[in-house]
Amino acid sequence: MRKPWVVGVALAAVLLGACGDPSSGPGAEPPPPASPEASATTHQRPAATPGAASPGPGGSRDVSPGAASDEPPKPPTVLYLGDSLAMENQKVLGRELRKDLRARYTSAPYSGTTLCDYLEGSADRSLVPAADKAAALVRSLRPDYVVLQFWGNAWDYTPCMDGITYHASQKRYFERYAADARRLTEQIGTAGGAQRPGIVWVLQGPDPITPDRVRRVNALYEKRAAASGDLVADAGGAVSPAGARYTWSQYLPCDAYERAHPEYCTQQGQGRTALHLDDDYLHFCLAPTTSKPKPCPVRSPGILRIAREITRVIGAHVRAAAPLPR
Repeated sequence: MRKPWVVGVALAAVLLGACGDPSSGPGAEPPPPASPEASATTHQRPAATPGAASPGPGGSRDVSPGAASDEPPKPPTVLYLGDSLAMENQKVLGRELRKDLRARYTSAPYSGTTLCDYLEGSADRSLVPAADKAAALVRSLRPDYVVLQFWGNAWDYTPCMDGITYHASQKRYFERYAADARRLTEQIGTAGGAQRPGIVWVLQGPDPITPDRVRRVNALYEKRAAASGDLVADAGGAVSPAGARYTWSQYLPCDAYERAHPEYCTQQGQGRTALHLDDDYLHFCLAPTTSKPKPCPVRSPGILRIAREITRVIGAHVRAAAPLPR
C-alpha cells in the first residue's frame, strides 16, 4: 500500500536538480559504449547527416501522410535537450531511436534547467554553457528533429527565470514560460535556416503536488507546436493511468511490451510495474539519485515507456515524409 505523500516545494527542487549518479543495482541496463562528455552532458556526437537534411515538420516538402514507399526512410538525426528527466532518459532514448530508426543521435540535457537555459543570450544567467545552447547545437549538428523535454521549472532554481516562480505568481510564470517557448522555437528555426528541424515537444506525466501546473504546461506545449507546425509526443500519457491522464500513480498495470518482456514488469505476481521509487515522485529511474547528474544505470519501465513514445512519434513522422515510390 503506497504511503501518503507529504512533500514540499523544497524537496521537489532537490529532486529535480539532483537527478544523477544513481548507484547500479539488480536489473541494470548493460553499460552503453563510452561517449565524450562536456560538463554534465552526455554527448553522442555523430558526423553531420550526409547531403541535405530531410525537412522537419516546418520544411517545405509536399508529402502524403502515410504514403507507402519502396525504400526505407532516411535515418533521422535527432537532438535531445532537457532537464533531469531527459538526463535520466537519454541513453534509453538513444538506444530506441537507433534500434527502430537507425537514427543519428546527440543528447545534451542539464539537470535543473528550463526553457530559458537553452536560449542564446542567457549564458551569464544559465545552467547551460554557450556551446550547448539549442541554436548552437542546431547549427553544428544540423538535426532533423530537436526533442525538448522539460517538466517546467516551477521555483527560483535557475537564474534565467529571473525569480519568477509558479507559487509566487502563476500568471507571470505561464506568461514567461510561453514567451520562452516561442523564443526557443524561433531560435531553433533561425539556426536551421532552410533546413529547419522539426521540434518534438514532450508532454509531461502527472505531478502529485501541482497537477494543474503540469496540465497547463502541457497545454502550452501543444499550443506552441500547433502554432509552428511541430510535433507533440505524449510521453506523459504513457506513465499515467488509463482514463486518468493527470492522476499520479507509483505503479501501473504492465503493458503489452512489459508482459512480453517480464524484466520490465517489476511485480509480475500483481501484474503491475513500478514507475517511481518510494521517495521520488518525479523521476522514473529506479535507483536513488545522488549529486552528480548521470543517465539512469538500471532498467526502469517508466523511462522505457517515455522513450518508446518519443521514438514512435518521430518514426511515424519520418515514415510519412519518406519519398514516394517511383
